[in-house]
Amino acid sequence: MSQFAPTSDQRHTASPPPHLEAWSLPPGWSWGAEAILREHRHYQEVVDALGRSLSLVSAPDPSHDEWLQHEARALAHRNHPSVPTTYHYWASYEESRRGPGYLRRWIGGETVFSRISRLGPDDVPFALQVLREAGSTLAYLHDTGAAHGAISASTVWLTPGGRLWLLGWEWVLPRDQRPAGLQPDAAHTPWPPEWAPGEWRPTPASDQWQLAAMLFTMLTGETPPERAVPPLSLLRPDCPLALGAVLERALATDPADRFPSVAAMLRDMDRHVSVRPVLIAPEGDELPAALDSAEARLRWATADDYEILSPLGKGMFGSVWRARDLSLAREVAIKVLHPHIARDDVAVARFRREARLAAQLAHAAIVPIYDTDSRGDIVWYTMELAEGGSVASLLSRSGPRSFEEIAPQVDEVLEALHAAHTSGIIHRDLKPENILIDRYRRWRIGDFGIAYALGEEGAGTSGTPSFAAPEQLLGEAQGPATDCYALASIVYFVVTGRAPFGDGRAETVLAQQLSNTLPARLLEEGLPGALADWLQRGLAVRVEDRFEDALEMRVAWREVVRAMRRVEDVRPWWRRLIEGGQEDGTSEPPSGW
Repeated sequence: MSQFAPTSDQRHTASPPPHLEAWSLPPGWSWGAEAILREHRHYQEVVDALGRSLSLVSAPDPSHDEWLQHEARALAHRNHPSVPTTYHYWASYEESRRGPGYLRRWIGGETVFSRISRLGPDDVPFALQVLREAGSTLAYLHDTGAAHGAISASTVWLTPGGRLWLLGWEWVLPRDQRPAGLQPDAAHTPWPPEWAPGEWRPTPASDQWQLAAMLFTMLTGETPPERAVPPLSLLRPDCPLALGAVLERALATDPADRFPSVAAMLRDMDRHVSVRPVLIAPEGDELPAALDSAEARLRWATADDYEILSPLGKGMFGSVWRARDLSLAREVAIKVLHPHIARDDVAVARFRREARLAAQLAHAAIVPIYDTDSRGDIVWYTMELAEGGSVASLLSRSGPRSFEEIAPQVDEVLEALHAAHTSGIIHRDLKPENILIDRYRRWRIGDFGIAYALGEEGAGTSGTPSFAAPEQLLGEAQGPATDCYALASIVYFVVTGRAPFGDGRAETVLAQQLSNTLPARLLEEGLPGALADWLQRGLAVRVEDRFEDALEMRVAWREVVRAMRRVEDVRPWWRRLIEGGQEDGTSEPPSGW
C-alpha cells in the first residue's frame, strides 16, 4: 500500500493548441481561456454565440480521429445524469476549417484526485455520496452490456455544487473501435489483481474493484494494494464497520468473491450503512428533541418536499444544502437559518420580507430565490443551485484569476447591484462566498437582501470584516456605497489572491483601512495603473470619496477594461482603427474540462 501521490492527473495548456490553430469557429463564437490536456484527448473551452461555455473535445493525434468519432457517437446515445451528452460533432471539411471534434458541456470543478491532493482524505458522508452516484452510473453502463475499465480518482469529476460526472468515455468502446495497443495510463488507473501487468481487460467485476479502490483512497489518502487489503477500520476508525465490510468484499482478489454486480454492492451498502437519520416525524410542527444535527432538523422540516443530498457550506446567517426538489424533479440549494436567528421573530419577518423583494429582482446576475418556508423553529429558503460553486471556492482550487477573465463578470455584477439598489435593497455582506458561479461560468450574487433583513435598519456592525467597509465595522449608517466597497474588495481578492486589508479581526482590518496603506499595497501587487486607480477609489475610506453608486462604478469599470485592452493590443494604430476591437468585457474562463 502506498501513500496517495499528489502528482497532476491533467495538464493545463495554452489556448488554442497547435492542432486547433487552423480551426475557424462559427460566427459569434470565441475560444475560451481554459484548456486541459489528458492522455489522447484535449479539452478546449469555447464560448458559443449565446455566451455559454462548452467543451470542445478533440484528439491531438490525427490517427485517432476515427476513435474520436466513435466516442462522440456512443456518448450521444447514452442517457444518465452523470454522463456528459454530445451536443454536436464537427466532421473535418475543408470548407468549414474545423473538425474533427465534438461539443459537450464544460464541466467546472476538479477530479477526486485533485480534491484529495488539495484537502486530504474526505469525510465519510461525502465519500458515500460519491460511491452512490458513481456506482449508479456504472450500474447503468453495465446494464447496456459495456464495462468502463478506467474508473479512478482521475476520471470522476466533482463540481463545487456537489454534482458528479464520470469521464474517460474514450475507453468505453468495442475493441475494434479503439486503436490497437492503447490502454489507460496505469499511473492514474488502479490495476485490479486479475489483470496481469500491462494487460487491460475491463469487466463489470474490474469496474467494481476500481470503484472500491477509489473510495478507499478517498477515505484513507492511500491507494489499496492489489492483495491483502488492510481493514478500513485500522486506517479510518470513524468509518462504519459495515462500510468496511462492503469495501473488503468489493476489493477481493478473486472476482468471484466480489458482489455479483455493482448494483448489488450498492443495495448491500444501503441496507447496512447509513450516516443519515431515518425520520418518522410525528404530527404537528413541534421539532422532535432527538434531532440534534442541522441535517436531521432540515430533513424533518422539509419532509416529503425535498431530499437533502449533501452540505454545501456554512455562513454567518445559516447553512446551505444541496437538495432535490421532489415535486419538480430538479436539484436546488436550500439555505436554512441558524437556530439562534430563527428564534428571533423580528429577524424572521425581515428575512421573509427581503427574500420576497430579492426574488422580484429577476436579474441574470442574481441567484433566483424559488420559495421560502418554515416548520417549527426551522426557517429556510430555496434557490437555484450554483453548479460552479463560489468565487471563493474557485480561487481555493485554481488561484488568482486574470483581469480578462473577470472583466465581463464584474460588469454584470455591478449592473445587478445597481438594479437592487434602485429597488431599495442593500446586500451588506458581499464576499467571495456569496458570489456564486452557474454552469455557464457566470457570476451571480447570492443571499441578496438577506444580510440587510437580518441586521439593523441601515446601521450596526455587519458583514465579513475582510470585505466590509469602514462604516460597517464602525456600526455607522450604510447604503449602496457599502456594497460598492465590498465589490472592490472582491475584485482585489480575485486578481491577487488576498483580501486588501488582511483576514484578521474586525479591529485589525479597520486599523489597516484607516492607516492609508492602500496605495503601497496596490504598488506592491504590481497592478496596472487603470485598475489600481479604480480600486483606490472603490476602497476609499470616506463614502464621499468613492463612486457615487454602482452605475458610476460600472461606467468607470468599462473605462478600465478599455484602457487595459489598449495596452495589451499590439496591433498598429491603423489596423485597430480598421478592425476595431471589443469595448467591454465579454470573454470568459476558470477550471473544468
